[in-house]
Order: sequence, then C-alpha cells, then structure tokens
Amino acid sequence: MTAPIRYTRSGDVNIAYQVTGEGPFDLVLVPGFFSHLEVDWEYPAHAHFLERLGSFPRLIRFDKRGTGLSDRGVGLPDFEARMDDVRAVMDAAESSRAALFGYSEGGPLSVLFAATYPERTRALVLYGTYAKRTDPDADYPWAPTREDRARVARELEETWGENVDLSTMAPNAEPAMALWFHRRGRAALSPAGARDLILMNSKADVRELLPSIQCPTLVLHRGGDLDARVEEGRYIAERIPGARFVELEGEDHLLVKNPDQIVDEVEVFLTGARPAPHSDRVLATIVFTDLVGSTARARDLGDARWAALLARHNEAVRRELARFSGEEIDTAGDGFLALFDGPARAARCALEIRTALAELALDVKASVHTGEIERRTGEKPRGLAIHVAARIVALASGGEVLVSSTTRDLVEGSGLEFEDRGEHELKGIEGPRRLFAAR
Repeated sequence: MTAPIRYTRSGDVNIAYQVTGEGPFDLVLVPGFFSHLEVDWEYPAHAHFLERLGSFPRLIRFDKRGTGLSDRGVGLPDFEARMDDVRAVMDAAESSRAALFGYSEGGPLSVLFAATYPERTRALVLYGTYAKRTDPDADYPWAPTREDRARVARELEETWGENVDLSTMAPNAEPAMALWFHRRGRAALSPAGARDLILMNSKADVRELLPSIQCPTLVLHRGGDLDARVEEGRYIAERIPGARFVELEGEDHLLVKNPDQIVDEVEVFLTGARPAPHSDRVLATIVFTDLVGSTARARDLGDARWAALLARHNEAVRRELARFSGEEIDTAGDGFLALFDGPARAARCALEIRTALAELALDVKASVHTGEIERRTGEKPRGLAIHVAARIVALASGGEVLVSSTTRDLVEGSGLEFEDRGEHELKGIEGPRRLFAAR
C-alpha cells in the first residue's frame, strides 16, 4: 500500500495514521491489542481485509499510542487519553463525523468515544469485544480474574519474542500467518509495552455507557471465539438501544481469518447494500515443469555442482515466467508450478523454458492446462485443474510440452502449432483426455 503514513499530535504524543479509499463517508478502524500501519499490509489475507474495508468508505487507521509507528514509552495511558487520540486523528484527517469500527480491545474505546461524541459518530461497529475485562461478577461472569490478567501480562513480557498469544486469538492459524503475526507483534510492541497494554485494557468497564449510545450499532461475534465469549457480544448488543447482533461461525478471534465473513456484514450495515457474492474460483492456465533424469545427473555431478546448476535452472525458469507474466506458485526441487491469465502466454512460456534449459544441457518436460481453480486469500490454489496439469506432466517425455485439448482450443489462431498425441487416461481423473505436443 503506497498511501503515506502521517503523524498528528495528541497532547505531547505523536500518533501515526493512514488514510485509504475514497468513499462517501469516513470509517475509523480502532485496533485491538496492537497494530502496525506498515506490517499490517504484509500478510495477503490482512491486506485483503484492509482493501475491502476501504472499498466503500474512506478508511482511517491509526496505531495506538505506545504501539506500531506511534510514540512508544508512554506508560499506562488511560481511556480518556486514548479517546483523545481518536479525536486527534479524525481532526488531522479532516473528518468531522465518522463510523467507528472497534475490534477486540478497540471495542470499549469505541463505545466511550461514541457515548462522549455522539455528534461525531455516524455509526458503531463492534467485533469480538467485551464490556468488562477483569473481576467477574453476577452481572458479567465472563471477565477474567485480576490474578489471571496479571499472569497473562507477566507471561507475555517474559516470552514476547516467541509468544504473541495466538493460542486463543487464532487457534487455526497456518504457519505463514503465525510467522507474520509474531513479526507484527514484535514490530508493534516491546515486551514492556505488551505488559502495559494488558494491564491497561484490564481496567475496561463500559457497561454503564452502553445504554447511552445513540447511533446505529452492529455487534459481530464469532460463536466459538476463545478470547472473548460470544455471550459478551450478546450482552453488549442487548444493552445498546436498537443494536443489531450477528453471530458468525468460527472460533478465531482475529479479523485476518475469513475477513470477508466480517466485512460483508459491515458493508451491508454501513451502506444498506449487500456486496455481490464473492467467489474464490477463477479461470487460470496452469504450467508444471519437471526436469528429466535429475537424480542421475545430481549423482554424477555431486552435491555442490548440482546445487549450482539447479540455481541456474531456477534463474532461467523465473526469467521466462517474468517475461510472460507468469505467477510462480511453488517449486519443489527441480520443478515449478506457475499460473497464467492467458493460455497462449502460458504455452509460449513453457516452450521458452525448454529452450533456455537446453542451453544448460538440462532436459525438461512441461504441461499446460486451462481450468477453474480455487484461490482463497493467503492460500495456495487448488482444484481439479491443478491435478489434471500434474497428471499431464507425468505423461510427458523429455523435451515435450504437453497441452490439454482445453488449452489447445483456446489458443486457436494464436500461431502456436501442435501435434496430436491422442487420448489418455489420467490417474484419478474421470474420462479420457486428448493431449497435444506444443512445437
């Protein structure tokens, strides 16, 4: 994201903020435990969340004092100081009135702001949040004990380098997401800062403010949330006049897991229009490459010389992928999986890879197939078309670029030439497939 990071003063503290989108109204995203305006964009699923959230309003984001790119070492700021930060950011962004979206720890702060500045609050969205964060009682039995919160603060400070509390925030986090989230945490907070934030948000209790909220309010909560109980979301919605409560499926507290599930509800609430159904399925042309006789070649050359040759192989393949606008998806030793949005470019790229590797005395085979795949944000593509392409490359001989009939038909008139290789049964694929060798 190229939108500039700017700073504004809130008292004697510098607060970092960023504005994206050009919608007809403003939306202020009030972060949870921590954020980092730059690192937030580095994980594809979270970048997708921010892009979608900024597609219908003008999105205003900021790092809380003591976190991210804002001033550090601010001790234990109270909720009033943090509310002043929201107001300062809105003023700097020339936003006189905005919807507030507070998630997790940002929820109580958003409630406080909406109750204090009703004239500046267009609407309120609360996700995965709570009204009270310590000392359970008969009215609010879900709050942790004071001892529990002190223990969490102590453990986080002691293990902050490798522990960013994902066990409850995102129990289904895949490895790439866990790596990003831990990096984001280390970039956003020092160990002492993490401790101070836990101690500060433990003081949250906005129960008495809930009935004074005057703006339209949406409360979202995942039914299996392990960090904040779904009963806490219902409690909040029942006490804000006219609030709408939506229980979502899932147990992950973090927004980054299945972000469309959340943004769909936010968009219809704030705009009155439900977004068109989002499909993860797209048409793509898949190319597999595989070196022939690589095991024997590696044995003859020895480990060091084979590693050097394999590095030159990778450079050559990536050079051709870049020339033909291919997207490298995966590489497993001596083979590549790539995607293209045009079948003719894919076939030409496979032929050029063959030529480039022949100059290195490497024999390669390749497959090209066009079909529908599923591309979920932050995940590798999958679908029957991937399996078809993998089965086709297994049938190819050295130096051969085998193309499915689907791809061959799509590139009719492109100038590419093909030789019919007949029909073949592909392992695990129903029905015979006619294959062609590209020349």
